[in-house]
Amino acid sequence: MDINQLVRKNIQKLTPYQSARRIGGNGDVWLNANEYPVAPHFELTEQTLNRYPEPQPEKVIQRYAQYAGVQPDQLIVSRGADEAIELLMRAFCEPEKDSILYCPPTYGMYQVSAETLGIKTKTVPTKADWQLDLEGIEQHLDGVKLIYVCSPNNPTGNLIDPEDIKALLNIANNRALVVIDEAYIEFSPNSTVVSWLANYSNLVVLRTLSKAFALAGLRCGFTIANKPVINALQKVIAPYPLATPVADIASQALSKDGINAMKLHVINLNKQKEKFASSLAQLSVVEKIYPSSSNYLCVKFQDNKDVFNILWNRGIILRDQSKSIGQNNMIRITIGTQAECEAVISALKAIK
Repeated sequence: MDINQLVRKNIQKLTPYQSARRIGGNGDVWLNANEYPVAPHFELTEQTLNRYPEPQPEKVIQRYAQYAGVQPDQLIVSRGADEAIELLMRAFCEPEKDSILYCPPTYGMYQVSAETLGIKTKTVPTKADWQLDLEGIEQHLDGVKLIYVCSPNNPTGNLIDPEDIKALLNIANNRALVVIDEAYIEFSPNSTVVSWLANYSNLVVLRTLSKAFALAGLRCGFTIANKPVINALQKVIAPYPLATPVADIASQALSKDGINAMKLHVINLNKQKEKFASSLAQLSVVEKIYPSSSNYLCVKFQDNKDVFNILWNRGIILRDQSKSIGQNNMIRITIGTQAECEAVISALKAIK
């Protein structure tokens, strides 16, 4: 029996999201997944593994709501923000009829999730400065239910102009939800748009514990929105999205001590980013270092240097963004430990 004949047609054609782990690599310096470079330590306190977990763990919801400055009924917790991206499509988009819109270069899961569900996609590339093309978006809104905007943007690292986000919310009013992906917002906390929920019923914000909270392996994310949106998502989310150990550690990370530790992570990493950018700027192989409000740098290297593969072969695993950005030798480098950043600099110095 040819099982492929049973696979949905859109899945037969689908290329899965090329995550850092799926791409692979061998080495000692892993700076390709925007992870925090040092693992935190937690002890499990919940031992009720014979019972199903809470559908929406109360302590996690309460603590994140307090941290984000919203009400608990404006939150839903999921298996990372990646699940939230898909939940919104499942709740609001009719397959083969409705569309999502996103603005490349940006996070690839928006496209993959839509294609997996049989939802149409529209793209309006950002302008040369990686800001939104509002006129282009407005011209392509027919049939669009969800607009995904990542700020700080992955892979470019820039914040989206808040005035443009407000304009987009107004353009999309009574037509589509505007989903602001704030996975990296802790590295630029004053730029969050969560406080705008009172004024914009079509605003949705995505968050995660994967980046500044240093818990990528936990898979814990949040959708923040007004209650009607959360009610819709409650209808399509899995019965028990967070395992008991995940909720246990998440609630610890969201304690007062846990949040203070996260803020210290941000201070230390931002200092390391400045130091790393300064070292990169002194290298002849580097053409441009783009400003970053995140935990990574987007760097343009000389076109005639095969920087990505040279470092890959030396066991320094970075993320090639040439295809997604549309320029050769564009590489995204996660900010690692001092030793890891020094290893990158040393390897780059050896390129002639």
